[in-house]
Order: sequence, then structure tokens, then C-alpha cells
Amino acid sequence: MPDPAPRSATARQLAFDELDTPLYDTTFVVVDLETTGTSPDGDAITEIGAVKVRGGEVLGEFATLVNPGREIPPAIVHVTGITTAMVYAAPRIEVVLPGFLEFAAGAVLVAHNARFDTAFLKAAAARQDIAWPNPQVLCTVKLARRVLTRDEAPSARLGVLARILGAATTPTHRALDDARATVDVLHALIARVGNQGVHSLTELLDYLPGVTGTQRAKRAFAVDLPAAPGVYLFRGPSDEVLYIGTAVNLRRRVRTYFTGSETRGRMKEMVALALRVDHVVCAHGLEAGVRELRLLAAHAPPYNRRSKFPRRGWWLTLSDEAFPRFAVVRTPTRIAVGPFSARTDAAEVGATIAEFAGLRTCLTRLTAGARHACPPAVVGGCPAARADGELDAAGYAPAVDAVRDLFAGRSGALLHAMLERIETYSAAQHFEAAARLRDRTAAVVTMLHRTQRRAAIARIAELVVARPDGAGGWELAVIRYGRLAAAGTARRGTPPMAVVDQLVAAAETVRPDLGDAASTGFSATHPAMPGVRALRIDTVDRACEADTVGQVSEAADPGSGAFRTPGDGLPARPPGDNGPIGVNGGDRPTGNAPRGRPPRSVVPDLPAAGSGIRPGHDGLPARTPGVDIRPAAPALFDLGPPPEDTVPPLRGAPPEEVGVIARWLAEPGARIVRTSEGYGEPLHGAARWASWAQLAHTAANTLPPAEQYLAER
Repeated sequence: MPDPAPRSATARQLAFDELDTPLYDTTFVVVDLETTGTSPDGDAITEIGAVKVRGGEVLGEFATLVNPGREIPPAIVHVTGITTAMVYAAPRIEVVLPGFLEFAAGAVLVAHNARFDTAFLKAAAARQDIAWPNPQVLCTVKLARRVLTRDEAPSARLGVLARILGAATTPTHRALDDARATVDVLHALIARVGNQGVHSLTELLDYLPGVTGTQRAKRAFAVDLPAAPGVYLFRGPSDEVLYIGTAVNLRRRVRTYFTGSETRGRMKEMVALALRVDHVVCAHGLEAGVRELRLLAAHAPPYNRRSKFPRRGWWLTLSDEAFPRFAVVRTPTRIAVGPFSARTDAAEVGATIAEFAGLRTCLTRLTAGARHACPPAVVGGCPAARADGELDAAGYAPAVDAVRDLFAGRSGALLHAMLERIETYSAAQHFEAAARLRDRTAAVVTMLHRTQRRAAIARIAELVVARPDGAGGWELAVIRYGRLAAAGTARRGTPPMAVVDQLVAAAETVRPDLGDAASTGFSATHPAMPGVRALRIDTVDRACEADTVGQVSEAADPGSGAFRTPGDGLPARPPGDNGPIGVNGGDRPTGNAPRGRPPRSVVPDLPAAGSGIRPGHDGLPARTPGVDIRPAAPALFDLGPPPEDTVPPLRGAPPEEVGVIARWLAEPGARIVRTSEGYGEPLHGAARWASWAQLAHTAANTLPPAEQYLAER
């Protein structure tokens, strides 16, 4: 509805230097929304209520139902009382939003849990191609938590605050009523801070997160820092390192420690002790992440949470005895899965696998000539117990082999057995038992997949990867046995392969921990991340094989290594195809491309017609009819004789560092430039179960719609 008391001046956005406007002369628009759910992208607004106030006086109100274009879920109807019939004849958000933005123009936007309301308004504006005006936003939830103690207000919900602060309007989960109640809460909270010297909008915004004068005065620490990626180190009175962090932009990130955006109590304590900030400029985010991990290990700063537990990872492994059983250890052995953040998590995963593999959990140590004689039990008991008699070492061996095959990715039989048990429970309507086993199985799959993916990286002697930097250049990394050996960038216009050769020549030498195996020539080739392309593969030991989920099912012809370059010096991708393309190559000439010459011009051309491989429109080998290459799924390979049984899974590489590298490789646009061994995950490993595990985690952590809606409000 129109504003009954329009201001004489044209409404406009507050400038930064106008934030010192006294609170009694500041215009607030307090807004509340009702919606069909909690997702700004998937749900829609059903009602908007807003009240414009200045100096304690109501200037106008805005209220309307909104047709969301869909049915309102029963759970939401139960909470708000707004039915589909009530909004049937209401205007759509395309009609309502421009009027609301005009009503709120030039004012400070206030909402209770402002993140929820502004997210829906921004999403609606984006769908209509309306530029979001980006008003100053004030959240009464945050203000209440700053002003009121837990004893005064154990909850920051609007109904609780309205009752405690004596609001004239009772919230009803209807937009206008809740907006009016929020106005009363806002005025009561502002009155509370007035006697603490908070009289302007600037002072209120500074007061909100509790910024001290000392904290604000140390902003000078960030002045001389570069606007580049890197690592920063806060140093204390004795030049000791207090805290280490990473940043994409060092100056901008360090500056936040001295402003209201930093709300952690320990960080405020650290800033109060800090006397200076050192920094290390890095080539890109991957190098910064790895340097942070290494500096944390070297300095153990007291204000980094990870420094308290430098070796907190636990590994699930098989014990070294005639009748092996699971053991939870700090250092991985030849057959291990991990690391787990908690010992109990490792024990629970081990118990689940032991149950389906028939691996013993009894504590008796058995010699080679002994026999396993645990009696069967109706509930619990040792999984290796047999009703048909005792087990000798040979009879027990298949259970151990099943675990070895599961860890190495040679067989998914145990995972299939878990899924069949879940289906059996569901068919019998034992849904709680099915849900518990679902969650246990998802934990097994998640950890197996994590270990197998990291092991795939750690087994490669040298892996060179490029990723677009967003400005026409490339971020480059040389990875050796799961460790970052060199990092650099090739800016736009710089031939990337020349930079690659320099990085490889200067890269750190890495000696892997091969355990019982002095060496291994085993490899599996695969660029396993979305958007990855192999530019050059020096050696490949085996082709990929077909699997049951429709992954890459053929190996490219040995001569199909030439790519048509798009002008950036790296191979092109077909439009709309971000998937992995496996390329197997035999021995082929190598060399450096002179400046201005495409780097792949030194590679032989594609085979002639009739060779079985046809070049695609981008110069890449064309797909074989009937072969499905999935864009987001890694190709899987039959690993054959397992080096995993003779070497530690990560070959001595720090798990945290391999994890950082794995996440960086999975970023869209990453490409394999060169690899000595090939990159691939096991054919029957946990990769094919990863999407199922993600769905299981989502199902386990999703609240019912009504509870989720109330939690957001």
C-alpha cells in the first residue's frame, strides 16, 4: 500500500558517510516474510509484511499475500495458517516486489533472522532481473544476542523476545503481525544500548559485534599487506606465532580481524596479544593451503585449533597375526583406511565391516596353529563365530581376503551385502533398523572413497595439473607422491608449457614411503575430476575396463594423442562436455614448444581413417557409439595385482596435505597436463557408491519440513 507520510526528499541509498545519522532520525523498514519452505531457490514467498518507522513513529505499513505459483505444503499451513486457497487470487511476486522495493528505498532494512528474509528477497529479485539495491541490513536476532544475556533470554526467537521485552503485538507467524512485533523488539533493544553511548547507526553497527578500541586500532597491521593469495602469521610479544591462516586476498582477510565481522572470542583475545602480522605470498590457493599445514606443524600456534592435536588422525587397519582383526592405530600400515577424526568413528566403521566380512572381534590372540572357537550369539557376539564348528587359519582366510579386497577396491561384495540387508529391513518394515544400517554403510563408503581417492594421488610419481585462474591464465601445480612439489602461475598471454617445464625442473624431490615394497611400477591412468583433460601421459600400464555403471569402456588408440589447441596452449574441451576423457598412450616423442608454437605440435597426428578413432570437432578422439562418458563421475580401473597390499595407502604423505590437493583437483576446470603414472581409482572401489552415500547423509540430516521452517524462523 502507499506510504501515508512520504518524505519530501527523493528516497535513496544511504552513503557511507551518512551512517552517523542519529538513530532517532534513521528510517527503518522492518520486514517479515512467510514462505512455502526454507530454500530461497526452491521455495517461494506467500506473504510480505513491512512497517516503516522513524524516531519511534510509524510512517507506513506494507502488507499483502503473494501467490507462490504452487501448493503450500501442509506442514507450512499448520505453522502459518496460510492455505493455497487464500493465496489463489493474490498477486504474484513479480507484481509485489517492485512495490516493496520502492516502499523500502533509502531505509535500513530490519528483520528477525535477516539472513532468511533477505535471501528470499534477493532470489526473487534475481529471477526478475531486478538489481538488488543492497540496503544496510540490521538483524534483531544478532542485536538481541549482543544486548541480552542468556539468563534474560534463553532463546532469541521472536515470540520469546516479544514476551520478555513487552511488545504490544504478539507474533502469530503472519507477516504483518510479526513485523509489528519486531518493531517493538527493535525499539526496546535500542533503548537498552542508549545508555552505553550508542546513539547513531554507525555506533549501533559497531556495537553489534562488540569491537573494542584496541581491536580497531590495529587495522594498521593490514595496510601494507598485498592483495594476493598467501599465508598470514600473527606474532605475539616474544615474536612467537599466535595464529596462522590462509587468504585469497591477504590484505582484505587480515583486515577483518580488526572489524565487527570477527565474532570469535578466542580470535579477539589473539588480536589483543598480537604485535605484528607476517605473511607469505603464494602462487594460488593450493600452495597457500599446503604452506599453512606445514607452518602449523612447524610452529604449533596456540590459537589454531588444529595445533592442539597435531596427530589426531586414526587409521583402521588389520592386525599382524595369524587370525587378523581390526586395530585402530595412529600410523597407517600396509592395509589401512583413514584418517578418522575420532577413534570411536574408526571403531564403528570397523565393527560394520567386520559384521559383514565375518572378521573376528574377540580379544583372544590366536597362534597359527590355533582354532577360532567363539560360540554363536543371537545378539552381538563375534562375527567370525560359526554354528558348524571351529575355524582354522585357512578357513578364516576368506574373511581377511574380503577386507583386503574391499580396502583395495578389488571387490564391492561387502558393500552389496550391506545394501541387500538394508533392503531386507525395509521390505520387512523395520525402518529404524534400515536407517541405522544406512547411516553405518554411508560412513563406510565415505571413508573408503576418501582413502582410495587420496591413495590414487599419492601413488603417482609426478602429476602436473593446471586450473584456470579466472583471468585468462593458469594456476599450475607439480604434485609428487601426494605432496606439493612446486606451484606457479602462467598469466594470460604466457605460454603455459614453458612455465610447466620450469616448475618441474625446480620442483622439490619427494621420496615416498614404500613400506615393504622397494618399488612398484603399478599404475592406472585417469583424469578423475570434472573438466580434467590429459595433455600428455608419459607412461600408461593398462587400459580402463568397462564397469556396471556406464563409465569409460574403451582405451584410446595409442596414436590418438594430438589435440587441437584453442589458443591457450592447453587442450580444448567439447562445448558442454566437462567430463573426463581417458587417453592411453604408448611411447611417443616429447619436447619443448618454441614461443608462439602450440605445445602439442610436437606430438604425432591422429591415426588415419580406418584406425578406429575419429577426431572430434575439437581435435579430441571422438566417442565410440554406445559408450557413455559421464561428466562428473571419475573413470574406474581394474587395478590388477595390488601394490596396496605392500605399501602404505598414502606412501608417507601427510593426509591433510593430500586432502587439500584432492579438493583442489576436483575444482571445475582442472586439467591434467602431465602424469608419470596415470590417475585412476579402483574399478570396484567406493567411488561408484559415493553419490548413494551423499544421499544417505542428506536423508539422515534433514529435518521434517515443519521443524525446519520453525528453526529458520
